[in-house]
Amino acid sequence: MAENQNNKGLTLTEKIIKSHIVDGEMQKGTEIGLRIDQTLTQDATGTMAYLQFEAMGVGQVKTERSLAYIDHNTLQSGFENADDHRYIGSVAKKHGIWFSRPGNGICHQVHLERFGKPGKTLIGSDSHTPTGGGIGMLAMGAGGLDVAVAMGGGAYYITMPKIVRVNLVGQLSDWVSAKDVILKVLQLMSVKGGVGKVIEYCGEGVKSLSVPERATITNMGAELGATTSIFPSDETTLQFLKAQGREEDYVELSADPDAVYDEELTIDLSSLVPLAACPHMPDNVKTVEEIGAIKIDQVCIGSCTNSSLQDMLKVAHILKGRTVHPDVSLSIAPGSKQVFNMLADCGALSTLINAGARILESACGPCIGMGQSPNSKGVSLRTFNRNFEGRSGTKDGQIYLVSPETAAVSALAGVLTDPRIAGDMPKYVMPEKFLINDNMVVPPASPEDADKVEVLRGPNIKPFPINVPLPDKLSATVSLKVGDNITTDHIMPAGAKILPLRSNIPAISQYCFTVCDESFPKRAQALGSSIIVGGANYGQGSSREHAALAPLYLGVKAIICKSFARIHRQNLINNGIIPLCFVNEADYDNIEQGDSLVIANVRELIQGGAEITVKNATKGYTFKTTCELSERGKGMILAGGLLNYTKHNG
Repeated sequence: MAENQNNKGLTLTEKIIKSHIVDGEMQKGTEIGLRIDQTLTQDATGTMAYLQFEAMGVGQVKTERSLAYIDHNTLQSGFENADDHRYIGSVAKKHGIWFSRPGNGICHQVHLERFGKPGKTLIGSDSHTPTGGGIGMLAMGAGGLDVAVAMGGGAYYITMPKIVRVNLVGQLSDWVSAKDVILKVLQLMSVKGGVGKVIEYCGEGVKSLSVPERATITNMGAELGATTSIFPSDETTLQFLKAQGREEDYVELSADPDAVYDEELTIDLSSLVPLAACPHMPDNVKTVEEIGAIKIDQVCIGSCTNSSLQDMLKVAHILKGRTVHPDVSLSIAPGSKQVFNMLADCGALSTLINAGARILESACGPCIGMGQSPNSKGVSLRTFNRNFEGRSGTKDGQIYLVSPETAAVSALAGVLTDPRIAGDMPKYVMPEKFLINDNMVVPPASPEDADKVEVLRGPNIKPFPINVPLPDKLSATVSLKVGDNITTDHIMPAGAKILPLRSNIPAISQYCFTVCDESFPKRAQALGSSIIVGGANYGQGSSREHAALAPLYLGVKAIICKSFARIHRQNLINNGIIPLCFVNEADYDNIEQGDSLVIANVRELIQGGAEITVKNATKGYTFKTTCELSERGKGMILAGGLLNYTKHNG
């Protein structure tokens, strides 16, 4: 479709962008800079983000509200995680950042409850930051360095996205939930179908969805590769904010009736049935009925996708008076202290415990492989957002993504079960007022007292690698060749053993790509400089900057692939690693690990924006690549990354 003209209405996305744009113009496909109102970090990415913020030399954050959450690395089996938490707490206090202590809950759930505001911009160093779209925010996942720049008052740069209207009609049947809505969208669009797009939900069906249900949909929209997803801010939003004692934060927001969209998709909510994403990709979606009654070993309920009070009350009512099947381990993690407290106060927590559930703390836990790994070849049903191979901590674990309703009914049956066979959906009542107690959120020191605050650093915190300016000629060996849909979990695995090393790049780099090839770290380091070759949708998944920092430390100078995921590509640029795409994808087949690749005049070619010819010196032929960069992006690659670029350009 053509660009919006002055006489055309605006989408909701365009309205928020228009009110926040500080650089560029709202032309599809061009780079724009946005003023950021709020930022969030979590502890797996936060330590690095704050080290980078400190390196920028900024005193106090410039945003309306910045928050540091502790929710990922809460398993303290050594000093490393506790040291990182102490560092984050002290740096937050010094620089004007609010600190959500361990136990207060998962960043996206807490932010939705207590801090998110319709119409505001939010970036977070976590790919599921689009959860905020459920409350009408333009909320985007980003690398830690981008978040650090935004905290310092800098703009956040994205490509002006295409906007997809998802028209919701009808309303959900009993036993069908918001999780089934986003699984259906994933089935229709795929894990790369949202790249370069914002998914905007509209239509009469929106009114039937609560804010937590909307947030489930926008949260898992990250698996589409989308820039973000967003719902309008309406009476339902107002009701949610009133219940949270935040009525003053309400702003009514919606698209204009004559808004112009680039693509449209209609989903009839009343026609949906219970769905599941099968191993090992979120878009490998089938109906629960189609998959059949497979035996299950484990059920995990929680994560930032499905840990709201509404989700937990549904589960409690399904489990009431029943006992989990003897062959099934059921774990449940409420998403926030608020949810946990309210479950305890209303008796639902006792119901869950009586049924045999293992109650976990309000944190990410099993979703990032932090405990609760299933048995070997175990079938685990999870209400989470990702089921990448090995992410659970068990290499051959068979992970299915399902709704809380399907998870609870299946936990009782011992096999994957379509919840519609369980009779009438148990009724639950949502409270009009939520329990408000923000005693686990620590305010920062006043600007006058900031100088008195000591930043506490443990021995696990090491300097992060900084690239050098790009040379005139690049000559490097292919250290690894991988296929399509390589995730950040492949590049830089998570899990209880590796996550504590997030602030120690030399140590964590030794796990880089070991899911694909255990010998990669030593080989790359021995080569000194190298290039990685990949397939389509390279770098999908998490926003983790370590998937760029660890390769940088190991000497990776460029990635050549068929296509990139958005956040990872930006993280590569931020760290001065050249992101190249094949002009002819068939050239991928001709390259092998160990080939020597040469790019002559690489600085000149990057600066000029021309096609970049790569010579395969081992096999004696050349092939063409592209490196589409804005002028700012070119400057970053030439300088060796965003920090170098910022130092040289003020």
